[in-house]
Amino acid sequence: MYKIILASTSAVHGKPYLSYLFEEIKTLFNGVDEVLFIPYARPGGLTYQAYTEKVKSAFSSINIAIKGIHEYENPRDAILNAKGFFTGGGNTFLLLKTLYENQLLDVLATEVKSGKPYLGTSAGSNIGGKNIMNTNDMPIVYPPSFQAMGLIPFNINPHYLDPSPDSTHMGETRETRIKEYLEFNTIPVIGLREGSWIEVNGDQIMLKGELMAKWFEPNKSPIEIPSNSILGIGDLVHEFS
Repeated sequence: MYKIILASTSAVHGKPYLSYLFEEIKTLFNGVDEVLFIPYARPGGLTYQAYTEKVKSAFSSINIAIKGIHEYENPRDAILNAKGFFTGGGNTFLLLKTLYENQLLDVLATEVKSGKPYLGTSAGSNIGGKNIMNTNDMPIVYPPSFQAMGLIPFNINPHYLDPSPDSTHMGETRETRIKEYLEFNTIPVIGLREGSWIEVNGDQIMLKGELMAKWFEPNKSPIEIPSNSILGIGDLVHEFS
């Protein structure tokens, strides 16, 4: 039974780190006293330990202990013995490359699919999709594959931004880039706005949070999806029209 939250962001404007998700996190990790943190995305070049300390401070507010995967001699054993997982944001290419280099991606996916709770934010959410081809990050390193864990049957574009009518920016919008992706690929994409998340409970995949999300499929116009919509069941994507 899947127990997963894939959030657009770790913090929303004006609120402390992760605090907008605390109630959902407590429900997700109900009965779990220690969560394994995967800091490989390293936002802003943070060291693994500095990133882990930031997460420890946030989780202490809800009485859940955190231990970084880098603190273990054998990271594979750490995943196998963990009760739950949190993968934070940062650079998705770096995160995925490190998981591949340490031969951890498959074992992490297997453990989550076996029912261990998983929280991802930003880059940690990107790797929950079929692949990372809809991340907003620069490819600062080159992973051996773009294939990710496939916890959901579509991809995520976190931090999705709508074009501002007052902007003079002449470059591509997020919508333009996702449409370019769909010229060559068939996997649907959800544009996940800040403060929104995807919740997987058993085989049901739902959009949660206060905002709508934007749904993209090949050869279709993008549509707005209300919160609490069912996005899929198991490996089947919900058909939107």
